[in-house]
Amino acid sequence: MAFKDYFSDHAVGYASYRPHYPAAMFSWLGNQCSRQRSAWDCATGSGQAAIALEPYFERVIATDASHAQLTQATPGDNIHYVCASAEQVPLVSNSLDLISVAQAAHWFDRSRFYHEVDRLLVSNGVLALWCYGLFQITPEIDALILDYYQHTVGAYWPPERHHIEQAYSDIGFPYVERPTAEYNMQVDWNLPQVMGYLATWSATRLFVKATGRDPLPILEQLLTAAWGDPQQGRSIHWPLHLKVGSKP
Repeated sequence: MAFKDYFSDHAVGYASYRPHYPAAMFSWLGNQCSRQRSAWDCATGSGQAAIALEPYFERVIATDASHAQLTQATPGDNIHYVCASAEQVPLVSNSLDLISVAQAAHWFDRSRFYHEVDRLLVSNGVLALWCYGLFQITPEIDALILDYYQHTVGAYWPPERHHIEQAYSDIGFPYVERPTAEYNMQVDWNLPQVMGYLATWSATRLFVKATGRDPLPILEQLLTAAWGDPQQGRSIHWPLHLKVGSKP
């Protein structure tokens, strides 16, 4: 299965406009592990999850198949960035206490990836996958974003996006799932920041490539009418959907 790369050509924007995951979730994940020596953040992108894992593990290996993404990754004292695919990683068997995948498992050849997971985790080591869908601001703004998502660029979403719309409920998982708490990502962004985030959507990029037109200026006009002062910050949040289990 070839690496589906929808993000390398705008790695700088991706690094600038990704929301950060809640610290409480990583503290909880660390506590799920019987030891906290080594964690692997797979498909790390620009390293948001890897940086958040660092306080809870002695060593974090963060991999991504995109070299361009890794050039934008935030360095850390105990983070080792490696360019590698999810399905084949140059790591020692039975060496990892946690494997995390943030907003990326839907891209993988999951049967091959899960084989690597089982090879690499120690007994009782933890696998954690999570995803997030559309953000929420106000009902009026949310309706405009949903219309853009479904109708303007809807035909340009890769088919794997369906798994996110289903909150990963339709993605197989190799271990017995544990109950998890509810977590949300939350930021305070103004309208230009929201537009920067929407520009990183793979469907937005594919729309521009296919049509030669940028769909965002029209949306920005509509959002400005609903938003008010574009520089005014608003609270934005994304519900997170987790699948967590441990290797027997």
